[in-house]
Amino acid sequence: MLVGSPALAATSGSSAITGNDVSYPQCGKTLPSRAAFGIVGVNGGKASTLNPCFPRQIAWAKASVGGTMQPLAAVYVNTGNPGDVYVTNPSLVSYWPTTGPNSFGTCTGGNTAACAYEYGKYMAGKDAAFVAKSDGSTIFTYWLDVEIGNSWSVNTLNNRADLIGMVDYFHGIGSPVGLYSTSYQWRQIAGTATYSGSPLAGLQSWLPGAQSLSAARSNCLLPALTPNGTVTLTQYVSGGLDNDYSCQ
Repeated sequence: MLVGSPALAATSGSSAITGNDVSYPQCGKTLPSRAAFGIVGVNGGKASTLNPCFPRQIAWAKASVGGTMQPLAAVYVNTGNPGDVYVTNPSLVSYWPTTGPNSFGTCTGGNTAACAYEYGKYMAGKDAAFVAKSDGSTIFTYWLDVEIGNSWSVNTLNNRADLIGMVDYFHGIGSPVGLYSTSYQWRQIAGTATYSGSPLAGLQSWLPGAQSLSAARSNCLLPALTPNGTVTLTQYVSGGLDNDYSCQ
């Protein structure tokens, strides 16, 4: 996440009013108690890696105390589109699709929107399989962590196709999908094209960037990342730790 990696978050008083997001940096560490909800990273910082502590951490999230409109446990996945890297140095990309017709055309192995869609769909399937193996279920809210620190194409259409491939896969298994990003990073990665009618339109948004609980509450009033979306979560930093505030 934006603070370098998902960190533990503090709760207020004896009753939890915030949730926490955790991932591989918290392996072997004591996780927060009395969290309202927990969001667990599936990956190890990059889309091609996996969090070795996911089973323990998702069990922790499922034991959250509740008290908000958020599910007790949700997950987030790192995203990226290494299509540009694949063109210049394919040995650096562990997988790139070569076949598949979809709404963007037909993938034939090139750095195209059609192949980016297939890549996103493949990575989402890989994530869901890991979640199922670790927990026995794939049905969680999946947050797509969209940040410029990961590999992205300079072609924003291809990046949108990649994200749509992930959304389509997760929706296909019956899981809700949300977007985690700042408005700046989202524009840099996905562009400013109209999303009306796109699977990206109407998705819930999780917005980072606040430095206090009051600022996080105020950020609930910011525009969602895509048209017709809703800001349902905001994130704020306190003492170097991430806290997640439920807007609903």
